[in-house]
Amino acid sequence: MNTHLLLIDPQNDFCDLPADWLPRSPVSGDLIRPALPVTGAHEDMQRAAGLVKRLRGQLDAITVTLDSHHRIDIAHTGFWVETASGRAPGAFTPITAAQVRAGEYAPRDAAQLDRVLTYLDALEATGRYTLMVWPVHCQMGSWGHGVHAGLQSALDAWADEQGSSVEVVTKGENPWTEHYSALQAEVPDPADEGTELNQALLAALDRYDRVLIAGEAGSHCVRATVEHLAAHLPSKQLNKLVLLTDCISPVAGFEAQQAEFLAAMQAQGLQLTTSTEI
Repeated sequence: MNTHLLLIDPQNDFCDLPADWLPRSPVSGDLIRPALPVTGAHEDMQRAAGLVKRLRGQLDAITVTLDSHHRIDIAHTGFWVETASGRAPGAFTPITAAQVRAGEYAPRDAAQLDRVLTYLDALEATGRYTLMVWPVHCQMGSWGHGVHAGLQSALDAWADEQGSSVEVVTKGENPWTEHYSALQAEVPDPADEGTELNQALLAALDRYDRVLIAGEAGSHCVRATVEHLAAHLPSKQLNKLVLLTDCISPVAGFEAQQAEFLAAMQAQGLQLTTSTEI
C-alpha cells in the first residue's frame, strides 16, 4: 500500500508554542508570538512529527500546504474601517454584506467598495462562511509563515533519507478572496488561476492507495480542504482518505464545527484514526 501524507497549514502562527520555542525579534528584543494559536496545535504537530519518524520509509510522498498572506488582505484587520470609530475592527469580527451596505464597515480604500460588496455577496451565497476578520497571520516571509520546528526537522530527515523533497503548496496569496481550503478559494477569482480548483493536487493525492491527513485548524483550513477533497477526488474512493484526529484541533470557539465536520466526513466513508494507531 503506497501512502501520501498531507499536512495542512502546520505553521508557527497556528501553534500554541511554549515560550522556550519562541524566537526573539532582533529589532525589539521581544518574543515573537504566534498570531493565531490553536489550542493543542503544538502537541498535534509533535505527534505528526512522531508519525513521520515512525513510518519513515512507509511514507511514499509528503505534501505540506502553507497559508500564505499579504499583510493587507480582505480577511485581515488592516483592510477594514469601522465607520463609527474610524478605527480598524478588532480581530474575530464577522462582517456581512448587509453591514457594509448599512455603512457599519467599509474598506480603507473607498474605491474598492463595489468589489468588496461583490465578493461578500458571492461568499455568502455559498453558504459556507461569513467573512471573518482575523489578526494578521502567516504573512509571507515572516516567522509565523514557517512550519513548526519539530515537524520541519522530521520532514527534513525524511527527505534526506528518501532522497525526495516534501512538496509544498501555497494558498492565500490573493488578498481579495479567503482561501481556507488548499484546493480552492472560497470565491475563485477568474483572473487568478491559483484560486481555482487545484486539479494537479487532486490528481497527485489520488494516485496513492492511502492519504493520511493532519494539520490546523480542524474547524477551518483542514475542514475546508477535506470537504473539497471529498467532493472532487477523481476516483471517488473516499475510504482512502484518513483523518488523524490526534493531529488536528479547532480554533477556540469553533469546537462544534470541527465535531460536525469529522462526523460528516466519517458518514461519507472517510476513515478516522490516530497517529499512533495507523
